[in-house]
Amino acid sequence: QVQLAESGGGSVQSGASLRLSCAGRTPGTLIRGWFRQAPGGEREFVAGVSVSDTWYGSSAGGRFTISRDTAENTVSLQMNNLRPEDTAVYYCAAGRKMFSTDAGDYRGWGQGTQVTVSS
Repeated sequence: QVQLAESGGGSVQSGASLRLSCAGRTPGTLIRGWFRQAPGGEREFVAGVSVSDTWYGSSAGGRFTISRDTAENTVSLQMNNLRPEDTAVYYCAAGRKMFSTDAGDYRGWGQGTQVTVSS
């Protein structure tokens, strides 16, 4: 059973950086993805990673970097130059469909980690 947990969120000022981490059990999966959901909004794709590739949603804006530690089976999301519009709950999940940006292709969602950016 795929089961993941996110950590590393917090409250920061605009322009600051945060590093989110995602760890857990991911049997039978090939990819890991980060999504975010603002209050009243849809779950939005942020970034995905496989063993050899990374891909990003428009929300990453060249400011976010996803990385994967295969030995530790963890995935990180480095977020730089944060903006108030990045405020959301960030989730990670795992899947099998390469380059997918669709939340329906992922499973094992954690509880999420809150990121709040103030101006």
